[in-house]
Amino acid sequence: MLNYLWAGMIFIGILTAAFTGNMELVTNGALDSAKEAVNTVIVMVGVLSMWTGLMKIGEKSRLIEALSERLMPFLGFLFPDVPKKHKAMKHIAANVIANMLGLGWAATPAGLMAMKELQTLNPHKEKASRAMCMFMVFNMSSLQLVSVNIIAYRSQYGSANPSEVIGPGLFATLVSTAAGIAVIKLIEMRDRKCSF
Repeated sequence: MLNYLWAGMIFIGILTAAFTGNMELVTNGALDSAKEAVNTVIVMVGVLSMWTGLMKIGEKSRLIEALSERLMPFLGFLFPDVPKKHKAMKHIAANVIANMLGLGWAATPAGLMAMKELQTLNPHKEKASRAMCMFMVFNMSSLQLVSVNIIAYRSQYGSANPSEVIGPGLFATLVSTAAGIAVIKLIEMRDRKCSF
């Protein structure tokens, strides 16, 4: 549906430009936007390469493993149905660490692997388990200590202080994560009461 909406707006814009004699502006705008898109991609590939490289170094040096161990009590609270030594917990921890660093790109593969492993524990394969729902909510709220991609965008577009979004970003994601966890835990408590 969204594709049709965008296509419609582009078509209306081109028709309007054609009837008002401003086709040159449309062409220049398209070329400028294409150039800006390529520049943005180059900047983001650099940022992505650096942070995924740092994640790989952290993985090889066992830093990710150490951080994962520190997260286990918290993850055990969030995912009581998942055994602590299960592969899913390792992938969930890697996803959480990447998200905290604002690396959505690096978090995605770990998130997909976590869901795949959580599905192996799911007794009802046709619907999501409680652990899968909690992971989805926790992942989507994405607690971020550092919003790397936003800082990179702000830096590219000439912000005087690109990192000033760290405080508001941390507050917003902390609130969204706490709200998400609270809602899922309330639903779990309600379901447990109903099952007795």
